[in-house]
Amino acid sequence: MFNEWYARDISKKRRISNKIKGNAGEPMGQPPYGYIKDSENPKRWVVDEEAATVVRRIYRMTIDGFGTEQIAAALEQDSILTPMSYWQARGVNRPGKHKDAAPTKWNSSTVTKILSLQEYCGDVLNFKTYSKSYKNKKRIENDRDNWVIFKDVHDPVVDRAIWEKVQQKRGKIRKRKTNEGETNMFSGLLVCADCGHNLHYHFNQGNPDIKYFNCSNYKGNRGTCTSTHYIRVDFLEQVVLGEIRRLTKFASKYEDEFVKAVMGHSQQTMELELQRKKKEYNSLLARDKEIDRLFDRMYEDNVSGKISDERFSKMTKQYEDEQSGLAGQIKVLRTELDKESRRTVGTDMFVSTVRKYTRARKLTPCMLNELIDHIEVHQAEKVNGVYVQKLTIHYNCIGSIEIPDVSSLPEPDILIQTRKGVAVSYSSAQMAG
Repeated sequence: MFNEWYARDISKKRRISNKIKGNAGEPMGQPPYGYIKDSENPKRWVVDEEAATVVRRIYRMTIDGFGTEQIAAALEQDSILTPMSYWQARGVNRPGKHKDAAPTKWNSSTVTKILSLQEYCGDVLNFKTYSKSYKNKKRIENDRDNWVIFKDVHDPVVDRAIWEKVQQKRGKIRKRKTNEGETNMFSGLLVCADCGHNLHYHFNQGNPDIKYFNCSNYKGNRGTCTSTHYIRVDFLEQVVLGEIRRLTKFASKYEDEFVKAVMGHSQQTMELELQRKKKEYNSLLARDKEIDRLFDRMYEDNVSGKISDERFSKMTKQYEDEQSGLAGQIKVLRTELDKESRRTVGTDMFVSTVRKYTRARKLTPCMLNELIDHIEVHQAEKVNGVYVQKLTIHYNCIGSIEIPDVSSLPEPDILIQTRKGVAVSYSSAQMAG
């Protein structure tokens, strides 16, 4: 009985100590692949350049459109040690299953894990797991809302903009292949403007050079959408490249107007609100830490006899109720701050990305993934004897953007002969982002 009480007592003190350290921004776990502990300060992580090079390669390949299985195969082909084998080769003891597989046998699950770690931005994420009691050592995944995140604590392995872009990309549907196994860089980016379903990729059976998309929910294919929303790939490529060129020209010729259009007129108001929320959030965290210290002090006073068990129980209940209320407020504010932070980072990232493609001459999967979130495809309609097809391009982080109607920024003039000799021209369909 005494041993159990002692174990529970030690566990409680350790929990309080870990909570104080975790809320202070000290990394609670082992550094991920790509980092090592600083030899002069174990509480700090430094970049392990050899492993970090592999991490950056994984992120770069993802941006370029490669899947996790393709990335794993490429790493294995180049004889890159898996994280566990890498640690073993350097005499680093890390928990995990030591399988009999070859040391360079990468799995897609390992790649997926690396692509999910926010720590590569230089952040510390504490309380990602927890244990139910001192008797059960098994770690349980904690709800993300209960994590405590400290940004820019150590040097990043991956730029935050790249990490954000990969998270957006990984949230999309898997790229669809044709029956012959071919994929297209627009797969997963096109949605039907009428029913919201994704467009599927095909090619013409009689002429394989004609590649196109149409609505996956078209009623002719046992769906409910009333139109095919047929669109040729070569038409798409010309339109999207033309719009991207127009956007980059807008950014270079009218820089102030471009930033205003991206950021929005309410940027200053948003910044003031963000500062207010940060101040309130920090105040709540400070009170939460203070209660932890009070718990620790009360416990010592109770053990020494300065506070009776009855008084200790009453004060503990009071502080626990307050801390429970604080936890709810902190959770709500943290969610709001994360959302605002992602929006600010996203707009900054988009502005810098657009400038990178100022001289683009060819459309690439990387360009599409970095700039475009999705494209709404409208059904072609006959106007003055010519079929006109409207597209609404939704850019990453900002949605669709209204580009001024000035002579130096002309809308792409594209006319293409499609199936059955029908000519289709392009028209933009601007919407509020």
